[in-house]
Amino acid sequence: MSKRSKKKLKIIILLIVIIALFLFWQNNGIVINRIQITSNKIPDDFEGYKILQISDLHSKEFGKNQKWIVKKVRKEEPDIIFVTGDAIDSKKYNEDVCIQLFAQIIKVAPIYLVTGNHEAWSNRFDEFEKRLVDVGVIVLRNDSKLISIKDSSILIAGIDDPDFGEYSNIKAQIDDTVAGLDGYYKILLSHRPEMMNIYVESNIDVVFAGHAHGGQVRLPFIGGIVSPNQGWFPQYTSGDYHKNNTTMIVSRGLGNSIIPQRILNLPELIVATLSSK
Repeated sequence: MSKRSKKKLKIIILLIVIIALFLFWQNNGIVINRIQITSNKIPDDFEGYKILQISDLHSKEFGKNQKWIVKKVRKEEPDIIFVTGDAIDSKKYNEDVCIQLFAQIIKVAPIYLVTGNHEAWSNRFDEFEKRLVDVGVIVLRNDSKLISIKDSSILIAGIDDPDFGEYSNIKAQIDDTVAGLDGYYKILLSHRPEMMNIYVESNIDVVFAGHAHGGQVRLPFIGGIVSPNQGWFPQYTSGDYHKNNTTMIVSRGLGNSIIPQRILNLPELIVATLSSK
């Protein structure tokens, strides 16, 4: 082999290594997205209250015993943790990696979880739910809880993913879940961001959602390329959105499902801080 051919081969090998490292980082380099939620409806006692959102894990492992996620959660010291669906993946089903994660981070803060479409598609959520409850996770299935600090409270509500099929009317599903609790600041956990208009109609103050995977591939100045149930160039893929009196926060999630690779769309944890000022 000539010197010129050897040089070309070295360049090709270097490029392959760089591309492989880039693709690995795109699927595994967890980032923190920080968002402040401001509303005069938030009680003063909840000023600075820190929420950490996990979404769309899809049975993915981030280091042995999920050590990379656990390390980041511990560092953030959240007051509460929300899991907004698709913790497991219906194809590469693995409950253990989820339980490994939740059993560790529940020592940091209480965990509230809602279902996603993959929990529905797995047809195995009943057994998974029992394991979640055993480690202390609060599973919200068309249910709500009041969270209190001193004499103040806010409402945490959660609805099942539509693919469970219990409700044909999503607005009725939400309204039934928060019925009789109009006086509280309402936080809704729901897997689906494409239902933003329904959340607005139901007068929800803030919604935490996932499902969109950040659009899978993100382009500068354009955003996400494709998303489940939103199709090409989806409207809701990442960050915070506002309409009337409702804010929706959409996580890009952590894992992948049908499409195995993220591009310019790093896995993320969202840290949202409440403020009444």
